[in-house]
Amino acid sequence: MVVGRRPALEAVRAGSASEVLVARTARPTEGLRELLDAAASAGVPVRRVPEEIVALASGGTRHQGVAARIAPRRELTEADLEHGPWGGGALALVLDGVTDPQNLGAAARVAEAAGAEALVIRRHRGAGITPAAVKASAGALLHLPVARVANIARGLGRLQRAGFWVVGLEGDAPATIHELSPPPGRLAVVMGSEGTGLSRLVARACDELASIPMRGRVGSLNVAAAAAVGLFVLESRRDPFAQGS
Repeated sequence: MVVGRRPALEAVRAGSASEVLVARTARPTEGLRELLDAAASAGVPVRRVPEEIVALASGGTRHQGVAARIAPRRELTEADLEHGPWGGGALALVLDGVTDPQNLGAAARVAEAAGAEALVIRRHRGAGITPAAVKASAGALLHLPVARVANIARGLGRLQRAGFWVVGLEGDAPATIHELSPPPGRLAVVMGSEGTGLSRLVARACDELASIPMRGRVGSLNVAAAAAVGLFVLESRRDPFAQGS
């Protein structure tokens, strides 16, 4: 189940929704009308239910009176990272141990907006694809292919064999993202966990490490904000002729 009006709308648009549940007490806002129109156009049934049913499906997440039942998407496997049908300028975001589902969802939203073809996360000791994460992503996790891997460093090796240049964002790296010039082709950007950053083995597996220059008094950004800066800056510094090749 996914909850919230925007995630439910994206589930319908992604073709993964099999049913939409709307609380009888839900306010008839423009967002709800947009969802109902999309469901009608896609032939997805809508069922009016007591609010308690939607609340139960939400698992405590703010639901706005809406939930959608979805078919589970096939996850990418580790083998897919090496052998997947990547575009010539493919972009991937890798999260090394992000544990907060809100941060996971927000980072996925950034990755999808940047045109990423994949999100790679830890299978263990990391946030999973929960209703809270999907809602925080504004439904982006319903569009973005996700690979959950047991070992991030090994997953990076598979991406490298597929032609990805891997850049890890590290606060104390000597070079900044403005000084890097990723080579033409595929690019993977790696973010560390909220508390400790990149693990030692993952940092060693990267082709390059780069920092985000901080000019203010706050010493760091949260994971999603750092991912947004890193993805869009590094994407802009790639060879433009590599895109879509």
